[in-house]
Amino acid sequence: MIKDQRDFWAGVLFAAFGAFFCFYAVANYPLGTASRMGPGYFPMLLGGFLLFLGVLISLKSFFFPPHDGTGIGPFDWRVVFVILGSVLIFALLLRPAGLIPATAVMVFVSTFANRSYKVIQGIVLSIILSVVVWLIFVLGLDLTVPVWPSFLSK
Repeated sequence: MIKDQRDFWAGVLFAAFGAFFCFYAVANYPLGTASRMGPGYFPMLLGGFLLFLGVLISLKSFFFPPHDGTGIGPFDWRVVFVILGSVLIFALLLRPAGLIPATAVMVFVSTFANRSYKVIQGIVLSIILSVVVWLIFVLGLDLTVPVWPSFLSK
């Protein structure tokens, strides 16, 4: 019956998250009205949209086969551990090393989740994304976070 397993499960996941946020917003925050929105109005609206999108994606899986003709492959725990490890490294390095080095290390480590990446690609991607993060969060949003290690600023 289900022609595209990936779309079906992605839709179910979206719908579950959307339903959770709708119920959480309604249960914990006053909604208000459209003309005078309460703190729960916008999360409930976004949750409803995510729920609707999930249902549409799941329904699509019953009518259209996958583009590449493949189903869900085996779950790769290595990728999960590499990505989660890179985020943990970022969290541990942010204060002592600063935003740019922590971002560079996180991006470089996370590139090892893809088996086909080369080291030079990881280095280039680390540099580019570190500059983008600096432009967005330090220059654009004026985030007060150390950019470099503290011993470099003395």
